[in-house]
Parts: sequence; C-alpha cells; structure tokens
Amino acid sequence: MDIALIKTFLEVAATGSFVQASDRLFVTQSAVSLRVQRLEESLGRPLFTRSKAGAELTPAGREFESYALSLIKIWEEARQQIAIPEGFRKSLTIGAQYSLWPRLGFRWIDQLRTAMPDLSIRAELGMPDRLTRFLIEGVVQAVLVYSPQIRPGLIATKMMDEDLVLVASWKDPQLNDLKGRYAFTDWGPEFVQAHAIALPELTNPGLTFSLGALTAEYIRSRNYAAYLPARYIKRFLDSGELHLVPDAPRFPFPAWVVWREDVDPEVAEISRSALAAVVANTDADQSRVIRQLQEISENQDIGVLGEAEILKYNK
Repeated sequence: MDIALIKTFLEVAATGSFVQASDRLFVTQSAVSLRVQRLEESLGRPLFTRSKAGAELTPAGREFESYALSLIKIWEEARQQIAIPEGFRKSLTIGAQYSLWPRLGFRWIDQLRTAMPDLSIRAELGMPDRLTRFLIEGVVQAVLVYSPQIRPGLIATKMMDEDLVLVASWKDPQLNDLKGRYAFTDWGPEFVQAHAIALPELTNPGLTFSLGALTAEYIRSRNYAAYLPARYIKRFLDSGELHLVPDAPRFPFPAWVVWREDVDPEVAEISRSALAAVVANTDADQSRVIRQLQEISENQDIGVLGEAEILKYNK
C-alpha cells in the first residue's frame, strides 16, 4: 500500500479539513482528495463525511485510524532500521524547536555520541504540531518543545524553566527608553498576558515576531530590544553583541522533552542520562546570566514579568 495515502488520511483526520491537510503536506487540495479517494476505493468503504464545515471520520474511518497509525509506525521503524549505517547498532531520531537546538539539542547529540558511539542519530526541526505528528507516526522518538501536546503513547517530562530576559543591541539600555525600538516576541498566551499587564506601553510596538530565539538574529544587528532565552543569548552577551536591560523582569518558560513510550530501553536510558547532564550545564549558563542581570539592576531581587501586578490586582 502507498504510504503517502495513509499519511494523507491521517493528516485529514487530524485537521478535519482537506484544505488544512494540503497546506501541511505541501500538495494541492485536489491531490489530497485523490489520495483519500484511492484509499477509500482500496478499502471499499468511505472514510470521511464531507461537508462545508470540513471532513469528519465515518465509523469505518475511525476504525481504520488505529490501523493507519500502526502501519505508519511499522513503516518508520523498518525505514530507520534499514537506514542504520554500517558500524552502528541502533538508531535514534530526535526533534526540537529552533530555540532549543543551540546549547541544548546540539549538546545532547554530543553527549549521546560520547555515551553510545554505535548509536546512529538523526535530527529534525519543527514546531510543536509538526513534531507531535512525527512522534505519533514514529518518525522521531523524542522531541524538545515548549508546549507539549500529550497523546496516547507519549510521555512528557519537564526539563527546565527557561528564563526569558530582556536584552538590547546597544550599550547601557534602560527599561524606560525602549519605545520605538522594541520587537515584541510572542512566547505564547501566558507570556503575552503577563507582558500586557507589566509592560503595557510595549505590548503593541508594531513589530511582532513568532520566531522564538531566532529573533536574536534580527535584533543583534539592528537597534532593537526583545525578550529572549538567557541560555540562548549568553554567547551574544559574552561577545558584546547584546546587553541585558537592568531591572527588567524575567519570565520563567518551561521546556519539555516528550518521548514515545516504546523507545528501545537501552537507548532511552542512555538518552535520558545524557540529556540530564546537558540540562545541568545549561542551568549553570542561565544562572550566570541571571546573576549578571542582578548585578546591574537596582533591585537585585529580579521580579517575574507580570507577577507583582497580578498580586496587586488579586488583593
């Protein structure tokens, strides 16, 4: 059976839309319709009820979904096993959001290659939706994300709190002097809400990025400031390309690792141990940045973005 047909079926089932499935698969809507039609002809049953509202699984479609997931998983296991290069014994594919690759994902790979030299490693990049789909399909066995999506067969574990700190590309920046040169970075609804409460004058600056830590690449060569992960921007602080904004509150932002439950036990044990070692080292990097922020701030007890305002409101 054509594996593309099954992947298309799962995408339509997940999105409830032929249009959204075509966007995610980077094919035309007519191609999605044709693939589903071919699959339905092969099975002899309609898999979706089509309407203006979208596509809903029929009873036969719901029954086939679990088989489709199993077929994809078996296919990916076979593909990865056959692709293991000579001289390697096992394989692991890991994925991560862009912001989590430098100083975490890459170091994890370094630790894995040292701890298990005969492990073949593949790396994937993506946003949480894409990485979760890869996990479900068995394309990857573990992912590093900020917003885990829990599904059957997956286990999410909090790795660390990533401190987001306010940095600028010019020397001696001040919190009350950012208007007109501030790039708002969208780190999710909790951050957006806290930011709106604590820094309302900077909430709608006319320049918004949903690029995570990649925003650093924009602001460091321009006259802008932004909230970015302390761990990620440490090297820019060390090189003098970015500068901490004194007295600016930080924002704890949890980072997670999500595993498939069926990861090879030996690989899982070594991988978890290697990741724990990396996290310990990145915690040290982050602590140094926070200490630096405390040293240059009038109030050395650095507050949490929005926390003081929320406490005042609740009194």
